[in-house]
Amino acid sequence: MPPAEPIAETGIAVPAMADVACGAGSRSDSPDLGGASGEDSASRPYSVPCHDDLLDRIDEWGPVDTPAGGFHLVPVRLERDLPLIGRWMNDPAAAAFWELAGPQEVTQDHLRAQLAGDGRSVPCIGVLDGAPMSYWEIYRADLDPLARHYPARPYDMGIHVLVGGVAHRGRGLGGLLLRAVADLVLAQRPSCTRVIAEPDIRNTPSVAAFLTAGFRFSAEVDLPAKRAALMVRDRPLRHLL
Repeated sequence: MPPAEPIAETGIAVPAMADVACGAGSRSDSPDLGGASGEDSASRPYSVPCHDDLLDRIDEWGPVDTPAGGFHLVPVRLERDLPLIGRWMNDPAAAAFWELAGPQEVTQDHLRAQLAGDGRSVPCIGVLDGAPMSYWEIYRADLDPLARHYPARPYDMGIHVLVGGVAHRGRGLGGLLLRAVADLVLAQRPSCTRVIAEPDIRNTPSVAAFLTAGFRFSAEVDLPAKRAALMVRDRPLRHLL
């Protein structure tokens, strides 16, 4: 799978209450944040450096406070995160739109395509109050194949999200965290004037979650694998919506 291609085709699975059911996601599935003093960064859970990229080093964006608790985007480390993400992708609600169900190698190939790329897309684990509970892809929409299907602007950013973790379903976290992440992107990327998303038009709970998060519906667009709702969060409107 080419590094740039999967992103525009990936759907967003957010069922009722804007949350995605998952097969696992308790803190026992992945280690807690932090680590002992002097511990090597490669073995320190949820604190991992990443190379300079086109997204201004997401690993340095830091946590943000939300009404649900402290939230942190942590770039994926394959050996640590693959089992958890693979379980989430095999949940029927996620599989219907992400199309990454099956053996762990399917998810592994999807993640490796981004991790081995040029930095235009960064897969991340969303950590809420120390618990890994969601999967995110933060990407340069203007450099993605998606840009061929809408009037892209320089430095447009895109978001994909999968809310997992059985303890985090049914709490309305989808819209809440989408707003937090979109605002974090705008705060960390001064050149970015808007954040883009393209959930499957049939995934009405996902579209509703983006609307709750302050995105506006812009248009329906035909992508190679789906008909999508183009959702936009504009920098000038972020305090109004």
